[in-house]
Amino acid sequence: MEILLDPNVWIAFAMLTALEIVLGIDNIIFISILVGRLPPEVRDKARRIGLGFAMVSRLALLFALSWIMGLTADLFQVAGMGISGRDLVLLFGGLFLLYKASHEIFVEVEAKDEKAPPPSDAAAMKDSGSRLFWAVIGQIAVIDIVFSLDSVITAVGMVDTIGVMVAAVIVSVGVMLVAAKPIGDFVDRHASVKVLALAFLVMVGMALTAEAFDQEVPKGYIYAAMAFSLAVEALNIRARARRMLKAQEAGGGA
Repeated sequence: MEILLDPNVWIAFAMLTALEIVLGIDNIIFISILVGRLPPEVRDKARRIGLGFAMVSRLALLFALSWIMGLTADLFQVAGMGISGRDLVLLFGGLFLLYKASHEIFVEVEAKDEKAPPPSDAAAMKDSGSRLFWAVIGQIAVIDIVFSLDSVITAVGMVDTIGVMVAAVIVSVGVMLVAAKPIGDFVDRHASVKVLALAFLVMVGMALTAEAFDQEVPKGYIYAAMAFSLAVEALNIRARARRMLKAQEAGGGA
């Protein structure tokens, strides 16, 4: 009970929760883009399952702190550079994110109008939809582990009390769950924002890959670049909306 009366605990909880939310932005974007490939009626379900995986993976890693710390020990060396288990996870996660984001950009820009042949019957359609659903969930689960590893290592460096870490993770995932749907809907409505978000994921993938080789890329630079790009795009969206409104008014007046 004394821990609840300690102001330092509450300050640590607030800072860690805010950090977990910020670190979860790329996770939300990744989930939103993948979920957008699914039929509208199952998107909310996939979003909840995806964020549920995010929370479970973060909590599981928190309760395996000794194993997490062991991941920082070098397993082997390449060109005189030590490679640890954490480096391998970040490397493969970064490469996966680079591949997936690049593929999604291609689909969005080049293959948007290509239509797959319709299934021969309703059973085939249902089976295809089920496979796509679980394929999306599987991809979300893979990248959740990578993002969770980065998040948990950061949490361990900030807070000593595991109860505070667990509470911060649960609250941050709750906030992400509330924010995921409006963010996903906004990204789906604006194709240019979706491409920007995918470009953001490419940068995150590059940062993870660089970090695997002990080349630290401050996340603040990535977030600042993305915030600037989104601000410019917000002005473009507003300008397009005004032009459409003027065209409608001109058409109505005619």
